Amino acid sequence: MTFYYAHKSWSNAPQPNEQTIELWKHVATKSNWRIVQLPNGYYQTEYKDLEDNWVDVTRRETMDGAEQAIDSSIEHYTKKLEFANGPKVVKTFK
Repeated sequence: MTFYYAHKSWSNAPQPNEQTIELWKHVATKSNWRIVQLPNGYYQTEYKDLEDNWVDVTRRETMDGAEQAIDSSIEHYTKKLEFANGPKVVKTFK
């Protein structure tokens, strides 16, 4: 019987470049987001990119749902920024 074992460390994972990190910082700021109402009654969340263009992200049935989607996106990009410098040490042993 043959077993296959693969191991990937953080150094093997593709690292985000400076442009990507700048975009993540920009998108993690709530003032760069907006909600627009579409003709069909849905609400669309959009963020302003680094070139001042609005980029549509999600569509929700309610305004509260759209705002929750923005808050979740901000939380997602904030976590990505936390780990951009490598994994977070949570416990060490002596």
